[in-house]
Parts: sequence; structure tokens; C-alpha cells
Amino acid sequence: MKYSTLGSSGLEVSRVCLGTMTWGVQNTQQDANDQMAYALEQGINFVDTAEMYAIPPAPETYGTTETILGHWLANNKAKRSDIVLATKISGKGLPWVRDGGPITGDAVIEAVDNSLARLQTDYIDLFQLHWPNHLHPHFGRHWPNSIDYGKTNAAQALDSMHDILKGLHQCVQAGKVRFCGLSDDTPWGIGKYIELAKEHNLPRITSIQNEFNLLKHIDFPYVVETCAMEDVAYLPWSPLGGGVLSGKYLKGARPEGSRWTMTQRQGLIRASEQVDEAVSAYQAIAQKHGLTVAQLALLWCDQVHGVTSTIIGATSMENLRENIAAFGMPYEDELAADVAAALKRYALAF
Repeated sequence: MKYSTLGSSGLEVSRVCLGTMTWGVQNTQQDANDQMAYALEQGINFVDTAEMYAIPPAPETYGTTETILGHWLANNKAKRSDIVLATKISGKGLPWVRDGGPITGDAVIEAVDNSLARLQTDYIDLFQLHWPNHLHPHFGRHWPNSIDYGKTNAAQALDSMHDILKGLHQCVQAGKVRFCGLSDDTPWGIGKYIELAKEHNLPRITSIQNEFNLLKHIDFPYVVETCAMEDVAYLPWSPLGGGVLSGKYLKGARPEGSRWTMTQRQGLIRASEQVDEAVSAYQAIAQKHGLTVAQLALLWCDQVHGVTSTIIGATSMENLRENIAAFGMPYEDELAADVAAALKRYALAF
């Protein structure tokens, strides 16, 4: 396993981060135990979760994933210091989470305490804002005019960020949080949080996790450039594009128990002929080079300049082994050229 430095934190994290959002709906406690054991055996020391998990989000499963991970931590106390544990506070919009309200400093303090209780630990290594209060282009809203940035009151947004940082500061000072990060944010958001932290001597943002894969790569170069220049770790989530880059949804297939058979808040935004064509092309390239299409997608993500650690998830041990194995495979010149040609052809597949 290879490791990278998590931005300005100084923490060394594995190039593979174990995502956990399926624990509690598609995976059981025993599944989670097995995944953790195998991940640690492979040298993975980075684990990511969130208060809103399991996915798809619902009132009855809110906090379930943290609880499952907490049971594992309680039964493996000696291994806690070997793990860089990351979790996230939900943003506004979920009625069952703080009445759907925005992230505030007080909400941060409350969420940290609740996550610590569910996780059965004394500290969180990386506490992240799951999505920002201000308008942002994530979750399928990246097309022109999907959102109107003119409707954001910059002064109010900055006041909100300052308040959040003050809440994070209290948690850091209390020893409950070591480092702070973002998720689903933008270059503007990253920059303003860094400026405010510097101006007011508050916790510095050390990482951001955004969706990034062969079907959606708009973060390169602008978000990735900002991260490189500001020493912020870049952590791709959904490197398999919600599972479609595994090839399992080709030609309208809907495997029993798969995510695409469940309710999706934004609908099946990748269920299109264009995506099918792109995935089929990548699948052909993968077969040519002795890979699965999932391994190709993960290998591509890992080799992108600026990527710190890629967040993966799996609902079976077979898939977990397949996915982790990808990160030890070479990204040879012929493979790179084949992928680059397909990437240009299907640049707007998402």
C-alpha cells in the first residue's frame, strides 16, 4: 500500500480510503467487520463515514453507519490509533437532521458530540462539512444555469463560514477533532475558508472530498489546482460513478440489491445511452489490458496528479478485493493512451 500526506495535517493516509456508506442498508455489522479486517490487512488506514449514512439517506437509517463502525471500534480498541477516522456533518435539506437547517457553529458542536457517541471514540481525526450552505454545482447541478450564483449573498456566506470555523475551533480545542475538511465545495469555498482561518486564527481546512471519476472530472484542473496550491488534500468520492463504472448496469441491467434498484434523491442521473457507450468503451479497454472496468476506473483516478486518496466502497468482499487490488497495478503508457482517447471522446458522458 502506498501513502500520501493529508494536506497540511501531516497525517499519512493510505492511497485507498475505505468508504462505509452502504453499512446499515446493503451491508450488515458482520459485513462491516469483515471489510475492516481485510482493509487493515491490506494496509488501509483511512476510513470515511458520515452522520447521514447509510445511503440512500432516510430517517430510520440516520447514524446507522457510524453506529456500526462504533461497534467495530469498541471491539478493536487497540487499533483505534492505527486508523485515520473521518466523518461528516450533514448540510441543510434533510428534514430529520436538525430540522433540515444549515450548518452552523452550534450544529458542528452538536454533530461532533453525537458522532463521537455513535463511533464510541474520544476523537475524530478528520471532521468534514458534507456540503456547503452556499450554492454549489454538485449532485448533478454542474450544467450551465443549473444554479444562479447571483443569488448567493457573499457577505452572509462568509459570516456563516466564520461561525462554522468558530464551532470547529471549540471542538479542536476540546480535543474532540484533530483536523477539519470540506466536501462537495468549490475553489471559492476552499479559498474563503482558508482566508477566514488565517485572519481569525481558526482551524485550517486540510482536505476536500468531491465526486471525481471517468464520467465526471470537472474538478480538474480548477479544484485540484486550488488544492495543490493551498496544501489541501484532494479526496475523490464515487470513483465508480455511483457503481456504473463497474459495468453492472450496462444495457439496462439492475442487479438485485444494487443501489440503482433503490430510491435515488436525484433520480438515476447516469442511466443514459451516452453513459452506456462510455462505460462499454472503458470496459473494452480494460479487457484489452487484463483489468476489470472497475479496476480501470480506480487505477485512472489514483494516477491523476493531485489526488491524495480515493474513497472506495463495496457491498461484497469479492468487490472489495477487486477494488483494492487495482491500486497496486501499473498504469502503463499504452493503457494511458487508450484511456485518454476514450476520455476525450466521452468527455460529457455524465
